[in-house]
Amino acid sequence: MEKELILIIDFGGQYNQLIARRVREQNVYCEVVPYTISIEKIKEKNPKGIIFTGGPSSIYTEDAPKCTEDIFNLNIPILGICYGMQYMAYTLGGQVKRADKREYGQMSVNLDLNSKLFNGLDDKNICLMSHTDYVDSVPQGFMKIANTDTCKIAAMQNEEKGFYGVQFHPEVNHTEKGNIIIRNFVIGICKCSGSWKMDAYAKTTIENLKQKLGDKKAVCALSGGVDSSVAAVLLSKAIGKNLTCIFVDHGLLRKNEVEEVEDIFTNKFDVNFVKVDAKERFLNKLKNVTSPEQKRKIIGEEFIRVFEEEGKKIGSVDYLVQGTIYPDVIESGLGKSSVIKSHHNVGGLPDYVDFKEIVEPLRNLFKDEVRNLGRELGLPDYLVNRQPFPGPGLAIRIIGDITEEKLEILKDADYIFREEVSKNNMEKELSQYFAVLTDTRSVGVMGDERTYDYLIALRAVVTDDFMTAKFAKISYEILEKISQRIVNEVNHVNRIVYDVTSKPPATIEWE
Repeated sequence: MEKELILIIDFGGQYNQLIARRVREQNVYCEVVPYTISIEKIKEKNPKGIIFTGGPSSIYTEDAPKCTEDIFNLNIPILGICYGMQYMAYTLGGQVKRADKREYGQMSVNLDLNSKLFNGLDDKNICLMSHTDYVDSVPQGFMKIANTDTCKIAAMQNEEKGFYGVQFHPEVNHTEKGNIIIRNFVIGICKCSGSWKMDAYAKTTIENLKQKLGDKKAVCALSGGVDSSVAAVLLSKAIGKNLTCIFVDHGLLRKNEVEEVEDIFTNKFDVNFVKVDAKERFLNKLKNVTSPEQKRKIIGEEFIRVFEEEGKKIGSVDYLVQGTIYPDVIESGLGKSSVIKSHHNVGGLPDYVDFKEIVEPLRNLFKDEVRNLGRELGLPDYLVNRQPFPGPGLAIRIIGDITEEKLEILKDADYIFREEVSKNNMEKELSQYFAVLTDTRSVGVMGDERTYDYLIALRAVVTDDFMTAKFAKISYEILEKISQRIVNEVNHVNRIVYDVTSKPPATIEWE
């Protein structure tokens, strides 16, 4: 079957990852690429449709992002969203103007139901607007297909060419039935079949890995988390015993985690497994380091060096396998998009790596897709459903410098939190939950004596894809129990707070 692809041209908007999610939800494969992509590369990818994302720029600024204009000559349907619509209108001869003030928020939009883009919708729909510039007149061959009380052209189309533009954001939850608009474009207009399924992806990926790696040896950077575990099993099915899984105990793992990972990959899976004790090495490198970005980069480089050394003990190793997933790539900066944070296995790699190539078989998958792939590969539910744990480990859950004493405090507090979640049968309700040791100390009273000890923050979120998340509404009774236990059982902690911030504006991790 011909591979179907929707190409998402990234103009730097904050919702770009959501556009990709909405397309994938239609069982259609898509990729996000920078606006600097060449026309030759686009032709090589042979997409069935293209989506222009939003972005913070004005089309009239000197450094406004603009992709190759040849893209409009490919006879491929294009959907422009917000800035993407303005870019389309401006480039094809329409007029874009600047409003007196920014329009932001949910608006009632009047839709022309004769447009294929709005098939199945009511003639009025609540949509999220977020723009300053607006399309004042459409290019030749286009017609207006939506408006609001304040925006006379909220959407436009040239049905003959398959070009569509919407000033609002159909990809966000604030737009009602936005998923139908996305579906109308990718299925109805681009004629994608919606047949991209994980079983086919697994078979294709294993076959591609067999061809790529051949009889060469590879080492897998195994953390024991969902991503690296799925990557390990995927490579194991492709190259068998030519894969060695290296598990680095950097001293930054959760309580009892080293023993759990070792048990899983020595007793449950038939793979070459090597455990490396590197606690002292990592802690020495991180001594007195307080910057979260510096922590990530130090850990990223040290991981690589450990893998290089262990690889040499195995013999000639050409490939390093990592469990990088799509949110890691996007948040570390794609093209000229802003960097949210550097992931240790993306933005934290050193300039020189002593491997022929780094293999990232999950690089284009979101977290829920990785879990589905794990199930297809036969991984047990307890591993597939395991909550995420960042590669830098507790280093980015300790605010400020890292010491052995702080690590013990956090490990114990985090263990109590996880234990109480389990006792209350909440594991399936919560997508991710953990404790953070802040660099704040506060005054308290314990046993009639004044204390001056650490503040622990608890974080729990609910999410499908980890690109957006809502804080979990844990009951006060359970939070009270967790708080009492931590303060009573963990030394040097006298205050607990619960994080009630969603993503965005916050990230899930604190650093």
